[in-house]
Amino acid sequence: MSEHHAGPVETGAQMNYAEHEKTYDLFIAGTKYGTALLVALMIAMAAGFMGGAGFFGGFLIFIVLSAAGIFLLR
Repeated sequence: MSEHHAGPVETGAQMNYAEHEKTYDLFIAGTKYGTALLVALMIAMAAGFMGGAGFFGGFLIFIVLSAAGIFLLR
């Protein structure tokens, strides 16, 4: 912001599009994998608390679903 840029104000400064694309790709990957892990966690919690699987059963379901989700999303 403190830099002086020549040219019209409407066009602004030059953009680093490669950096923008890397940031966008990282955001999309984090959203995709984060959503998959949260869905696996919700299913594991439902199985553990309401399905009678218990803590270790729910944890095992979480691990299996997380591994399958990460494998399928690649």
